[in-house]
Amino acid sequence: EMLLRGKLDISAASVHACAYLSRRYEIMTAGASMGIGYGPTVVSKYHASLDDLKRYPIAVPGTLTTAFLALKLCIGLFPFIVMPFDQILEAVIKGEVPFGLLIHEGQLTYTDAKLVKVLDLGEWWYRKTKLPLPLGVNVVRKDLPNDLKRSVVRHLRESIAYALNNREEAISYALKFARGLDPKRTERFVGMYVNELTVDMGEQGKKAIVTLLELATQKGFIPHTKPNFVGD
Repeated sequence: EMLLRGKLDISAASVHACAYLSRRYEIMTAGASMGIGYGPTVVSKYHASLDDLKRYPIAVPGTLTTAFLALKLCIGLFPFIVMPFDQILEAVIKGEVPFGLLIHEGQLTYTDAKLVKVLDLGEWWYRKTKLPLPLGVNVVRKDLPNDLKRSVVRHLRESIAYALNNREEAISYALKFARGLDPKRTERFVGMYVNELTVDMGEQGKKAIVTLLELATQKGFIPHTKPNFVGD
């Protein structure tokens, strides 16, 4: 909400939210989270078809998440219930909802509860576009000085590169925020979404973002938008 009001200079944001931020913000080319053939996952206690997803409620982690937008692009409109992302897995286990759209560490832990994968949106997106699924980015206010914006991107890129080059130290720090993941799974999860595209999304990452937003615009899911990018 603060981003939508233009109250922050720099912030993380979903790619979906960027459709509503482009008037005030630019996307930094460092710091993106992109799934390369994997991504947010719809799970259930039972095997189900894509048609089932259109008929029965799906618990989703928010309507401005990229996961929600990607799911709409995949199956069209569907009934949904919004709940905090860290409560969705338990709601599916207890049978409170038939399906849950999992983001973050839930993508690695749902099999512990004997849940089954109905749809991996990263797999679907890669089959459709041969591009990574762009989920989250960092944005910076357009009206800040250009030198300052480039400096922020450069320092962010250097920080990510340092973490990748000092993986053990970085994973040890990340464990503080792992929400119950053991070290092995924490390292796997970090490796999924902190990669070469996080250091620099490059033309492939930019194309992925533009493609996602263009397809969503064509479907009428978001207003027409043209994202602007800032590098170092």
